[in-house]
Amino acid sequence: MSINATLFVQAIVFLILVLFTMKFVWPPIAKALDERAQKIADGLSAADKAKSELTAVNKRVEQELAQTRNETTSRLADADRRAQSIIEEAKARATEEGNKLIAAARAEAEQQAIQAREVLREQVATLAVKGAEQILRKEVNAGVHADLLNRLKTEL
Repeated sequence: MSINATLFVQAIVFLILVLFTMKFVWPPIAKALDERAQKIADGLSAADKAKSELTAVNKRVEQELAQTRNETTSRLADADRRAQSIIEEAKARATEEGNKLIAAARAEAEQQAIQAREVLREQVATLAVKGAEQILRKEVNAGVHADLLNRLKTEL
């Protein structure tokens, strides 16, 4: 055999191998590569979509947290204002009650002072009558001299 015939036979075998590979081996490999490329593209697009959704969700979460913080701050401020108003109302009521109690105590003290003066006037009038009785050495009738005793009480 000559080298040309070997080269020619090898070229024909190579050509048959190429045709067989292109007909039966290459299409499943190409299909598998295309499917793999499609899966990778789908995965990348899904990852991009998930990333954008994550960003959007993070923004919404931040907005809701900010809104919640604002609401909490306003509620705390309202609670503080309400507590201060309740304290002020309680102070006002306590002051009012204290003033009422002081006024009642003053009125009661005034009443007791008036009663004590009346009792003292009665006692002084009785002592004056007894003193006058002893001075005159006779009994003074309180019923007869009621007008005189009343004048004496008012003068005291």
